[in-house]
Amino acid sequence: MQSRIFNTQTLPRQLLAMGMDILCAWLALWLAISLRLDVWTAPYRAQGITYLLAPALAIPIMLRFGLYRAIFRYTGFAAMVTTIQAIAVYGVLFFCYVVFVGNPTHVPRSVGILQPLMFLLLVGGNRAFIRGLFLYSGQHEARQQGRLLIYGAGETGIQTAGAIRNARQYTLIGYVDQDPAKIGRSINGAEVWSPAELPDVIRDSEVTDVLLAIPSLPRARRNAIIQSLQGLNVHVRSVPSMAELTSGRSGVQQFQELDVEDLLGRDPVPPVPALIARDIQDRVVLVTGAGGSIGSELCRQIVRQGPRTVLLVEHSEFALYRIYHELRALAAATAGPQGTPATMVPLLGDVKDLHHMREIVHTWQPATLYHAAAYKHVPMVEHNPVQGLANNVFGTLTMARVALECGVPQFVLISTDKAVRPTNVMGASKRLAEMCLQALAHATASAAAPGFAPLDDAMHIPPGDRPLPQLPAAAVATATDGSPAQPSAAAPRTCFTMVRFGNVLGSSGSVVPLFRQQIAHGGPITLTHPEVTRYFMTIPEAAQLVLQAGAMGTGGDVFVLDMGEPVRILQLARQMVTLSGLSVRDEQHPEGDIAIQITGLRPGEKLYEELLIGDNPQPTEHPRIMKAHEALLPWEQLQPLLVELQAHMQANEVEALSGLLLRLVSGFKAGPIVDWLSLAQKSTSVQK
Repeated sequence: MQSRIFNTQTLPRQLLAMGMDILCAWLALWLAISLRLDVWTAPYRAQGITYLLAPALAIPIMLRFGLYRAIFRYTGFAAMVTTIQAIAVYGVLFFCYVVFVGNPTHVPRSVGILQPLMFLLLVGGNRAFIRGLFLYSGQHEARQQGRLLIYGAGETGIQTAGAIRNARQYTLIGYVDQDPAKIGRSINGAEVWSPAELPDVIRDSEVTDVLLAIPSLPRARRNAIIQSLQGLNVHVRSVPSMAELTSGRSGVQQFQELDVEDLLGRDPVPPVPALIARDIQDRVVLVTGAGGSIGSELCRQIVRQGPRTVLLVEHSEFALYRIYHELRALAAATAGPQGTPATMVPLLGDVKDLHHMREIVHTWQPATLYHAAAYKHVPMVEHNPVQGLANNVFGTLTMARVALECGVPQFVLISTDKAVRPTNVMGASKRLAEMCLQALAHATASAAAPGFAPLDDAMHIPPGDRPLPQLPAAAVATATDGSPAQPSAAAPRTCFTMVRFGNVLGSSGSVVPLFRQQIAHGGPITLTHPEVTRYFMTIPEAAQLVLQAGAMGTGGDVFVLDMGEPVRILQLARQMVTLSGLSVRDEQHPEGDIAIQITGLRPGEKLYEELLIGDNPQPTEHPRIMKAHEALLPWEQLQPLLVELQAHMQANEVEALSGLLLRLVSGFKAGPIVDWLSLAQKSTSVQK
């Protein structure tokens, strides 16, 4: 019946509401007269005009105040105030009629006051009844969905409770709060418990979900609460952060899985604002790999620092399209009412394309270049080593070369902890990229700038695209007649900086989104080894570290982050299962929900990661950023080896590549050859 009445079209619902109000007006008049005369009496015939006048006055006034446009099931305080205003206007007019005109109709003057008051009570009551009917129906339906407990009885928690009641997806059990003034009391009928009572409340009330509604709580306290909820067999989620709430990007009703910061178990490293903005504000900045996990967050952080222009270089068309439109909106939002938003320039291109990259850098003359374009997934690069080396090593070398030619003041390479004593081609390629920049930084600082002609020959670069032998680290001046640019001796040398950090939580290929997906599908969670540990940081942390370290670089520096203790991946997987309201299935708990399956280490994978090759890192301006001391190979020794490496790559001689990497990269431990192309070629030759 409820569905038939309230799911009809708008006009029938409005007519039904008007009919109810007409009945309320008549009933209020009859009650007012009966109470005034102290006897239950039928209306006199002479009172008929008053019975017709009451709804004839009330309905147009209520229409004028828009009361029939309101949706009764969502009636709140604002709608009730409007109802009071409308009936107050009606009451004044009705009182004037009864006092000055109504005596011949045998209506006592006091009815002019009593009837509007009773009319208000009846109208407000039927609206409240309809709202309560829907809330009761919603709570009944929500019992099939889940039973929710809100952790935090503050303003955010109360707003969230209102959204939950309207959404009718959960039964609200109550609140948990540490404030002694709230414990034991109720808020809109929902009881408030102390944290000590939480296990008993979850068990007795069969709670299925706990929602953290404390966005402004310090991270340490938040982590302690999350730890206390582990093992209680409830799904733990949170409302958006305070920044998302205040910016309007999210509302309290948009529940989220726990942030990666919550899973990390430590406070994010706070940035130093002066360092972040030092090489960005009001400058032209270029980011390669701008559409990737790190590159895109790097661009977001850059835009917030007020650059003049941001050059977005990306090989993937879709990734470039997505980040370009996001950054345009972000630039407009952060520019302010008087400021001019930064210009976003989307540029499709491959960092290995020397000619195209040279044109880009020469045209816009960026002050800072952040090189984030790289192949980073260990198994993918292990199975495709030639392409991994081409992109990670020679793509980096191409960008560094262009920066030297065009006099880019700052060049920052995004590196990885896998470059330290690598056991895989990806790590070796990143360490070799570091070595190239170290050698270039040393050569330019000692005025023995490198020549690239032998490398050009190995890479088959046409003579017209080659720089001069022994090219100095100088900007290339733009010729007015369009002729080839000539080096300018007055241009600044390029400062090469490398930033090395651990795994990034939430990035593409990270274990967190993978584990969440596996949990959502009922498992199993796949883990390569029970003893695997990793250093972790968040995507914003990684981007901020890059910006700050780049600002501190003096040439050839390798910066690392003090990332605290490494995280055991098995423990992380168990934590994610329990905080999803599920249990781990193992030998001790065969009835559990999610199994953890050990698949074995993948080719090139380490059990433990390191951040430093050498010892005794130096402190920097930032308390959590250190400068590493890494051995370097001079450019005159490194260049012939790079030429040899390029020759092996062109011939797809994977075994020779592996042997050369063993000579080039300190601590590299080569595994078995798993290159798909090489294995397929060998298989084909054997069959023949």
